[in-house]
Order: sequence, then structure tokens, then C-alpha cells
Amino acid sequence: MSGREQPSPPTGASRALSAAAKALYLSALEANGRLVGAAADPTRDDALNELIGIGLLVPDTDDQKSLVAVDPAQLSASLSSTWQRQALDLLARAISLPNDLHDLAEEFHTPMQTGGTIEYVRGKALINQRLQQAMGAGLEEGLAMQPGGPRPPEVLAASITRDLETLRSGAAMRTIYHASTRYHQPTRDYVATLAEAGWQFRTLDEPYTRLLVIDRRLAVIPVADDMSLAAFVSDQAVINYLAEEVFERNWSRALGFDGDRTVPQQVVSRLRRTIIDLLLDGTNHRVIARRLGISERTLARHIAEMREDYNVDSLFQLGYVLARASQEHPGNPQ
Repeated sequence: MSGREQPSPPTGASRALSAAAKALYLSALEANGRLVGAAADPTRDDALNELIGIGLLVPDTDDQKSLVAVDPAQLSASLSSTWQRQALDLLARAISLPNDLHDLAEEFHTPMQTGGTIEYVRGKALINQRLQQAMGAGLEEGLAMQPGGPRPPEVLAASITRDLETLRSGAAMRTIYHASTRYHQPTRDYVATLAEAGWQFRTLDEPYTRLLVIDRRLAVIPVADDMSLAAFVSDQAVINYLAEEVFERNWSRALGFDGDRTVPQQVVSRLRRTIIDLLLDGTNHRVIARRLGISERTLARHIAEMREDYNVDSLFQLGYVLARASQEHPGNPQ
């Protein structure tokens, strides 16, 4: 067997040779230890293949068409030692296998996408500082939902230069305001300037929560109503939900705003319908005004004008009239 590959131990059986293989070997011994012409077709018989496989029959070096028998005692000693070493090696590998594959198993069962962090930042100054850092160089997209009505004129004036620079850097920016901002001249001027440079604005006449999404990699949401505490979210699944299910859905319902002084009648109608819905739900005037970003005086004016327009005395009568109008004219928010 020197120079030849050692055969592997047989699998699926406890005996090294079948009865047919033994009988064929004995027949070779009776023929002076040779099988003439057997090598020409080694697949003719399973027994022959078995003897060749284990090494009891090998090709004759002088006649490749013949096979010669090998001493079983010599072969047995060699194979027994080889197979025992192989068995011990397999046993050792079987014992060490769980430890060897432990790291790979942990990686296999670990989700490819792990959750990000949620960091709470307290204090308006620190929140604004963190926002400016996140929206620094390289900003590609910004999404914002800004409830609460018009911002102070000095805040708008202080931010317009920075916002224009953001647009010049190539960022795509979209903002949703409450409809009340359309009545605020400083906001109209601010929106008109940025809209001309490419910033997109829309207004929504229903309550919503403040939200900022930066490059779809960071979302900022309020924890306290006065924005003194905010959550900076970096979990990608949460960010995707906030961007697609919250911002994009609100954006699709909102109406375009380019800073025009004229307030579309559709905006007024939808705002007033929201007011009626909230009133009929039992929401008090102060809460309605805060949710819609308008003053209580403006709210009272809208209610008075609606009663006068529809010639009714109560809110319930007004709600009934508006419901009838929406059924008769589904495309009209009135």
C-alpha cells in the first residue's frame, strides 16, 4: 500500500467486507492470486469494486489489465492503524465542534440590523445646538413638521440666511406648518424667500406633533410640550416609520404654501371643518387653539363667521349642516 491513498473505513456496516467480496478474493487466490482482464472493466461487479476499494486487489504493474491479490494480514495491520487514527480524529472533532462553531452560531442568530439608540436631550439651547450639528455640512434632506402657529419674526429673521445656505449646498428641504401661518406676514415673507430658492412648504389644518427627520438617519421628537426635552432617535426602523407613515402621509394631505398673501378658500374651509370636529368631540377652545396654532380670539372669530355663513345658532346645528354639505359635495371640505 506504499504510495497509495489509504482507503476510508466503510460506512453503514460493521463488517469490512461483504460475503460476495470475500468469495471473489478466494477465487483470485485459486487463480494464483490474479484476476486476468478484471481491470478492463472494474465496475462490472460490486464485489470487485469493494476489493479494489479496500486495497485487497491492486493493478498488476506488469499487466494493467490484470489485478493481483494483496496479503490480508499486512493490509489489515495498516488499515486498522489508519482507521483508528481517523476514528480518534473524528471523535475529537465531534467533541470540539460546538465550541469551534460557537462564534459563527451567535453571528447566524444575531439580526443583521440592530436597533439604534434614543438619546434624551434637555434644554432648548442644547437641543438647538445638537440640531445644528446634525444639520451641518453634507445635509441631503430635511423633513420638518412645525406645529404651534407662526414663529416669532426675530427667529425667522435670524435663521433665513442659514436656511438659504442649506439650500445652496444642495439639500432638499420640506416643511409642514399649521394653516394659521398663512395669516402671518413675517412667515409669509420667510416662506416666499425660501420657496423661491427651492424649499417646499405646505400647511395642514389638523393637529399634529412636531417632528424633524435629518437625512433619514436621525429623527427628533418632543418629549415635553414646550420642547424643553427632546428625543434624538437613531433607530432606523423607527426613523423609517416616522418619515414614511407620519411625515409623508401628512405631507400628502397638506396644501401647498409659497408665501402668497391670498389664503385659498380650501384652506379656510378645511381649517373650519377641523374646528367643528374638535368642538363636537368636546375639546375646549384653549386646546383647539393650541393644537391648530391659532389664538383663542381667532378661533372665536372663525366660529362666529361660520354660524353667520350657515345661519345657525348652535355648534351642533353647524356640524349637521357641514356634514350634509360634505355628503352632497364629497370633493369640497366644507
